[in-house]
Amino acid sequence: MSWSDGLILSFDTETTGTDPETARIVSAACLWRNALSAPEDRSWLVDPGVEIPEEATAIHGITNEIAATGTGPAEALPEIVSQFRAALRFGAAVVIYNAPYDLTVLSRECYRYGVDCDLSELLVVDPLVIDKAIDPYRKGSRKLVDVAALYHVPQEGAAHGATADALMAARLAVRLARLPEIAEMTLPQLHQAQIGWKFTQSASFEAYLKRKNDSLPEEERQPHQTIARDWPIIGRNPNA
Repeated sequence: MSWSDGLILSFDTETTGTDPETARIVSAACLWRNALSAPEDRSWLVDPGVEIPEEATAIHGITNEIAATGTGPAEALPEIVSQFRAALRFGAAVVIYNAPYDLTVLSRECYRYGVDCDLSELLVVDPLVIDKAIDPYRKGSRKLVDVAALYHVPQEGAAHGATADALMAARLAVRLARLPEIAEMTLPQLHQAQIGWKFTQSASFEAYLKRKNDSLPEEERQPHQTIARDWPIIGRNPNA
């Protein structure tokens, strides 16, 4: 039996920005698949305590006024973390599209509010890393909605939000689990494989950026950009 036939927790966030070191959570969702006695699906609207930039609102639709009706991070974060702890107890696969972003955001938020979130034992499935490993030279967008469409994953209308994206990511992970390159892997094997795949992908992207930068006139060149190669980046000391 494939790990995708077992219990799956899918997680997604909507935030105030693209930098996981500084982004604040404005909504989050934890959805359970194949659940018998697992916790119920949960979603949170979170008042981040900072202004939500217009660019972020344009993506997820959550304004400052809407967020103000949500719960505070100090209340929401322990509830989110408890879902991950349940995943550990149940031995569930944790599906997160672009896991380094969401888990780093969660880790930094927990650090700000003094919430313990050592989740280093999670077995994470990141469809973005898997898709890049399977088809590394494919042109075009690697956004969740586009990759899901490529694999004929059902989508809930045009909705974009933490709940819709968590559901889409779970469905995509199950589709990927059926592919020959993945089908024979156990969950621990797949988790370990993704660590190596992410390292290779990041190193390749960094080399591409360097070649592109080196081709520019010297006065237009930017400082060398180092791409994080570790995956899935959980619970790192933010001061490290």
